[in-house]
This record gives sequence, C-alpha cells and structure tokens, in this order.
Amino acid sequence: MLKYHKTTEEEKRLICGWRYEEEYAVYNVPSYEEQKEKHRGFANPKNDFYSFYDGSCLIAYVNLIEESAAVFLGIAVHPDCCGRGYGPQIVRIACGISRRRYPKKRIRLEVRAWNIRAVRCYEKAGFHIVGETYRKTAPGGEDLFCKMEAD
Repeated sequence: MLKYHKTTEEEKRLICGWRYEEEYAVYNVPSYEEQKEKHRGFANPKNDFYSFYDGSCLIAYVNLIEESAAVFLGIAVHPDCCGRGYGPQIVRIACGISRRRYPKKRIRLEVRAWNIRAVRCYEKAGFHIVGETYRKTAPGGEDLFCKMEAD
C-alpha cells in the first residue's frame, strides 16, 4: 500500500536529482537551490507537494495548485519506477486529496501530446482529453500539449 505525506525539504532536494533519459529528459528539473533562488517549482509557495512511498522507497510526488476554476495536478514518478503501475494509483490518491481540500473544483492536468505512456496512465485514473492539442513553452522546452480533466 502506498503512503504519502507533505513533501519535506530533504525530499525536494532528492527529487531534483532524479534524471530521466532520452525523450523523457524534458522532465529533468534544476537543483532545489536554483529553484529557491528563482522562487519557482518546489520553492513556489502556490505549490502544494506530496511525496509518495512504497515501503521506504520514495517513488513519486504530486503537486496540487489551486486555480480559480480548477485544481491543477502535476505528477512525477521516479525514473526507476516508471512503467511499473504506480501512476494510476498515485493519480487516484492525489484526486482524493484534491477533492477533500477543494470539493467544488474540477481537477485538470497538462501532458505532452507525445507522452502516450502518461496519457494512458491518466486515462486509467479517470481523466479524459479536453479540446485540441496546443503549443506551449514549458521548462523542458516548447512542445505540443493536451489538457485533461478528471471524470
């Protein structure tokens, strides 16, 4: 059974060291110290992070950002844990947290259109694509994205 809690400072530093390979390298993030200097990512007070564990292993984190009409969900799974079935479980738990904290708000996320593995994960957790793909500049560079909402 997965356990979660609010992300600690130590966990933020560890997560910033995660390194994805090949096309997934767009998900690599700067060091925590750099994020703190720029008040972005883990250092942005708008963000609400939760760390997920399988036993003693930190396997993922989620971010819930309250917006005016919805809650924006972000998720990252440790590179060594991708493709092992954790994603849908974590997304469902994160949706539960969001619904308890923000009961009247829809849950939305964005995903790179080419990341079929992530799209399928979100679909298994009850999300569906809304609208057309769109071009956006994100921390990993410019790309095509899909918007998804929870059912």
